Amino acid sequence: MTGPITVGVDGTDESLAALAWAAREAVRRDLALRLVRAWRFQSAAAAEVADRDAQEGWVRDSVRQAVAQLAERHPGLPVTTDVLEGDPVGTLAAAAADAEMLVLGSRGHGAVVGFLLGSVGQQVIAEAARPVVLVRAGDKPSDEVAGHEIVVGQQGGPEDSAPALRFAFETAAARGASVRAVRAWTLPPVFSYSPASLRLLDEAGGLEPYEKKALTAALQPWRERFPDVPVVEHVEIGSAGQVLLSVSGRAQLMVVGRRAHRTAVGARIGSVAHGVLHHAECPVAVVPHA
Repeated sequence: MTGPITVGVDGTDESLAALAWAAREAVRRDLALRLVRAWRFQSAAAAEVADRDAQEGWVRDSVRQAVAQLAERHPGLPVTTDVLEGDPVGTLAAAAADAEMLVLGSRGHGAVVGFLLGSVGQQVIAEAARPVVLVRAGDKPSDEVAGHEIVVGQQGGPEDSAPALRFAFETAAARGASVRAVRAWTLPPVFSYSPASLRLLDEAGGLEPYEKKALTAALQPWRERFPDVPVVEHVEIGSAGQVLLSVSGRAQLMVVGRRAHRTAVGARIGSVAHGVLHHAECPVAVVPHA
């Protein structure tokens, strides 16, 4: 059973942009929308700070106002709301568990904003078991964007990037957009080659043809599953982050993967996702994979 699109709101311009993006995507995919407002009681000693009930009242009023605006823009969209007090990382990661995706506001060129200050936003992305989409303030509807493609990063074998490719193709199909699948490659140290890998490269005709064949193989099942989605295969030498960012200006959405397991130092989102989240010129979806 498909879950709703869940969006974290906190009243900032970025979260309102995330809410608008999530609502449009829910309409495209014929899904329900769930608003989650994570908050904490501010117990500062300043005289102007209200008590817990008053603060919760302000939070609930802001959610009601957001729902009222949504009803005007998307009158047929099913919307549910949850106002939850507690740790924002745990609250939002838990909210994502049964969602199609979690949508959050992002400032870009810095930390995720609002209740997701500093490393908290990255923790939510790293902890969430479902795709997380980051949207900046000022984001425009897809029909106002110059480009008409979903950019997705592909690396490793077909299974490594399958979740990200699936998300990209599903999004493109819902929008009537094309997919630009990007595979970046670099020249590895010659001593890292084994006799078996050298044989494979020789059979492929060299490094770049080998990378192109790997991308084609990874895309094949998704081309078959979504035959109406146009696909551009983009293979370029360079770091993955730099190559992806070079094409972000013409994208409606950028999709990158991250490993879902925890490391010895905790959950991490990876250098490619980290760089793209901070500098891409479009919303970014981070999709966990095994």
